[in-house]
Amino acid sequence: MSLVTAESLKSELEMFDIACQNDSALDKMVEQCICNRIQADEIVLEWVAYSSTKNGLKLTVETLEQFDHEILNRKSKSKQASRREETLGRTRDIHSLQELIKAEVEEEDLLNSYSTPAKGSQKRVLTTPEQPQSKRSAALLASPGLLLSPASFSPSPTPSQKYSQRGGKGEVVVSFGLVQGTRWAGRSSLGSGVQLDLLEGPEETLTNSYKFMFQRLRDIRNVLTEKIEELGEGLRSHFNIEEFSPVSLPAQDTITVVGQICCDSNGKLNAHSVLLEAGPEQGGQQIPVDLSELKEYSLFPGQVVVMEGMNTTGRKLVASKLYEGAPLPFFTPQVKMEVDEEPLNILVACGPYTPSDTLTYDPLLDLINVIARDRPDVCLLLGPFVDAKHEQIEKAQVTETFDAIFTRCIESIVDGTKSVGSRLVFVPSQRDIHQHFIYPQPPFTLPNLNKEQAQRVTLVPDPCTLLIDGVTFGLTSTDILFHMGAEEISRGAGSDRFSRILMHMLTQRSYYPLYPPVEEVNMDYEKFQSYGQMPLTPDVLIVPSELRYFIKDVVGCVCVNPGRLTKGQVGGTYGRLLIQRSASGENKRVSPCLAAQVVKI
Repeated sequence: MSLVTAESLKSELEMFDIACQNDSALDKMVEQCICNRIQADEIVLEWVAYSSTKNGLKLTVETLEQFDHEILNRKSKSKQASRREETLGRTRDIHSLQELIKAEVEEEDLLNSYSTPAKGSQKRVLTTPEQPQSKRSAALLASPGLLLSPASFSPSPTPSQKYSQRGGKGEVVVSFGLVQGTRWAGRSSLGSGVQLDLLEGPEETLTNSYKFMFQRLRDIRNVLTEKIEELGEGLRSHFNIEEFSPVSLPAQDTITVVGQICCDSNGKLNAHSVLLEAGPEQGGQQIPVDLSELKEYSLFPGQVVVMEGMNTTGRKLVASKLYEGAPLPFFTPQVKMEVDEEPLNILVACGPYTPSDTLTYDPLLDLINVIARDRPDVCLLLGPFVDAKHEQIEKAQVTETFDAIFTRCIESIVDGTKSVGSRLVFVPSQRDIHQHFIYPQPPFTLPNLNKEQAQRVTLVPDPCTLLIDGVTFGLTSTDILFHMGAEEISRGAGSDRFSRILMHMLTQRSYYPLYPPVEEVNMDYEKFQSYGQMPLTPDVLIVPSELRYFIKDVVGCVCVNPGRLTKGQVGGTYGRLLIQRSASGENKRVSPCLAAQVVKI
């Protein structure tokens, strides 16, 4: 196609003795030729035909716009339609088919680059005579309404086969305490007589959402140095240490230093990459640590420790003794509390509440049936309720908003336990896709609950410390066991890794003592300093994890990993506890946890 110019148009118009009023009209015609991909002689012929039907219109910008609207646009559309029909009707050879397939794959890759990353490939399956499309996928593609949404929590057209065929339903896999002859049922006056509150009250607890994603490095440093100073002072008073020495000062005698464990690189911590970072009062410097003389130790990044050793050159500390800290005291009520005749039955479950291959909430329905059967006084339900790691959510195969799915999920729990009257506690998770992705995490908001429902439901942040009938519960839905287990190094400290990690949490007095945190934890350090610390050693610590379920007594604190309600496509586990506080006047503390079990759903 040759280039259309004002001169070529002018010569074509002079051939038909058409006078051009001004240059702007010629420029308009050049623009129309380019936009509609036509030559100068073609547009002049079209104009002659059009102007003759309009009683000899003069060539102006206004009449050309009218001509463009009535004639050229219509011709352009008909030309595109005929070109499309020609393309569809053309016989395709192997090369043209391969070009079409390649173009389609490139289009899919472009779309996938803007979508949420998923575990598997999201490329469209190409249907051929050798690989016909399955009836199920054809039905799903034809009707997106068939994709399950938990609107009614009824089995979908494709319920999880592995979950429905699971074995060992109701089997007790872990027991703790006096479980023989134990009656796992709630009190006669269910729910109403239970005192359930946040330990520190609403003023000192995270109750609302907050602004995040803006942290200054100076503020993070202040939080970390205050942690070193606070825990260092606790260690100094507990072990009767006179004073701490600067870490980088050369000395020929044994010195005592305090600091935070760090790694000398971005890799995983090992025995040869340990650094000790001191607080500002001890110089604020980092120094390598030689652990070869320590017979036993257990260390992780972010741990505040006191070390004794030699630092003759000021460049390396040869540690000879390690002080790892002491836990806080347990809760003691200010007023005398009467001992209840009946123990408190508490159920603990952690999401996800759906199998990984479908969004049916069958495991949650089974849990509601367990609650109706056992009638626990309190149900501690931890997220995720709408799991961000679920395959169908990652691939955007849901037909409702995430908030709507969550609301229906909570409504089913509240309505399903109405006759039982159990108190319900909901703890969010960073895997809840509809909730703020931040740690510490604010509680859920449920504005649609009526007054009767709101009396039974307690919404708490992650993490939090609860006081239930005078017994303290530490709750966190973040998988700190898994995160710390991947970073901790030890030598001669026993084979029970879970007990070591739990002991670290209690001695570091924090629900998440690991620093730096793993990538999937979005930490706000100022809020973490206010709301992520343990105010005391809880009587019961709930730490759900992907790792194996357990119930352990660590320095008097009963630590429970109830597991998750589903593990992939199969059923998981939940926990139950019998709690009864001892008389407040006794000299020796007695654990309020009488018995505990982890049970298969």
